[in-house]
Amino acid sequence: MSGLWSAVGPARQGWLWGAAALLALGALLGAWRWAGPRRRRRLQRVGTVLRLFVYPVKSCRGVSVRRAQVTPMGLRSGELRDRFWLVIREDGHMVTARQEPRLVLISATCENGHLVLEAGDMEKISVPVKLSKKNPVRNCRVFGQDIQGRDCGDEVAQWLTTFLNSEPCRLVHFEPSMVPRKSKDTIALFRNTDEVAYPDCSPVLIISEASMDDLNTRLEKKAKIQNFRPNIFVTDCSAFEEDTWEDILIGDVEMKGTVCCGRCILTTVNPDTGVIDRKEPLETLKSYRLCDPSEKHIYKTSPLFGKYFAVDKTGTIQIGDPVYKMVWE
Repeated sequence: MSGLWSAVGPARQGWLWGAAALLALGALLGAWRWAGPRRRRRLQRVGTVLRLFVYPVKSCRGVSVRRAQVTPMGLRSGELRDRFWLVIREDGHMVTARQEPRLVLISATCENGHLVLEAGDMEKISVPVKLSKKNPVRNCRVFGQDIQGRDCGDEVAQWLTTFLNSEPCRLVHFEPSMVPRKSKDTIALFRNTDEVAYPDCSPVLIISEASMDDLNTRLEKKAKIQNFRPNIFVTDCSAFEEDTWEDILIGDVEMKGTVCCGRCILTTVNPDTGVIDRKEPLETLKSYRLCDPSEKHIYKTSPLFGKYFAVDKTGTIQIGDPVYKMVWE
């Protein structure tokens, strides 16, 4: 081959090289035209983070934090992770404030590697975040889906049962080695990669201050943000504007809007007294926040308040961070 190439004169070689380069350039241009130009991302500021909440134990009181990590499975502050603890019956079925409204009176914090629970006149109790492998792993049911949790022991189980004055309860903890639930098994519009431990279905829930204010103009007795249990409470936007957000950026965290949050009787539990009303603010929401008829297969008769987000890029967020809508052009 080298002999044949050397037999071609220098001028001929130059022409051949030039032709090859033109062909390569043509192929690249063709591929670029086929794929189209790369879309550019434009950031449009739509709000500001007003408050952040982590709910360590499902249905118990939230912890207000100034700064939080956003992981694929929700917010984290130190060793407190969002809904990584769950109260269950002895048969493994979840217990929430829908069944035991006094759960909302239990506060959960973290001290020296221990989850600390406090409620009313009860003496506070603590359990290690990292449990002994001798503690049994229990099979649990959350919205009809199977998930595991490591039992936190008899002492905290008795504490919960006494405070709730209920049939026997247990506390379990989700560990990193356990298999999470698929969000799409609860709502099909989530992606296969969206996963949670014990939240209803989504890693992140966002509500705006303007939406709360709008609702409260219609209520005789004002509702609190604690009735609705968001992770991120946003200001500097219009009422229900969060419903329209798709791809957003907060700090270095990218999130994807999935569906609105359909509301149930848990919103009628008074966060200060632990008494369930079963009417407000749910009835008022139903008067003006029902879904479009084309979406009834998703939300049925539940009114919408807040929006669920999945996490595309993890990172850290804090109070005061701008909220940007990512617009692709």
